[in-house]
Amino acid sequence: MPTTPPSTRAPRRDAAENREAILTAAAAALNDDIDASLETIAARAGLSRRAIYGHFATRDDLLVDVFTRGAARVAALLEPVAHPDARVEIALFGATLWSEVEHVRVNAQLAVRGPHRARVAEALEPARRRLRQTVERGVAEHSLREDIDVDTVARLIENAAIAVLDEATRTGLSRDAGHRLVMLSGLSAAGLGWRDADELVAETPELALQEEPV
Repeated sequence: MPTTPPSTRAPRRDAAENREAILTAAAAALNDDIDASLETIAARAGLSRRAIYGHFATRDDLLVDVFTRGAARVAALLEPVAHPDARVEIALFGATLWSEVEHVRVNAQLAVRGPHRARVAEALEPARRRLRQTVERGVAEHSLREDIDVDTVARLIENAAIAVLDEATRTGLSRDAGHRLVMLSGLSAAGLGWRDADELVAETPELALQEEPV
């Protein structure tokens, strides 16, 4: 007798919605308390702890999904960022990153510093390639530092952004202060003097802090 082919049906809508609710609740709960329990996350999602285990075998698995999903979103947001001036493009990378993570800065810090950073780094790889290409262009145009190789400069810019995230988490840096600092730090790592970096930010309309969506 012919065998019935395995089902390729999409998961039920309620299951997909529950998973989304869990991830959203986990991101919010972990940002309030990085040690938030599964019970806390489940309650925030309006579900039972058992429902979470229907999607994630362990709390660690849930954290990996929260962090890598956030990193993939950041990479997708950075992909269309472009400007004829490589210096401005680098500042825009920093500003875009900050606008995405500043409201979940605890999560973001743990994602890039914590035990799952290797998985997060994989999700961020497209953004890292974009940054390297921008640095390479700026060096070729003599607008960025040429005393250090391109890969190192790109890593220094990335590390500058992470340092701002650390500072923001530690001191409660305001949204506008973080926006400015992440751009200035990245430009400094790219080779600009602080006066030149400050002037570039002040004189470039695209680098102004955008209003938060209502």
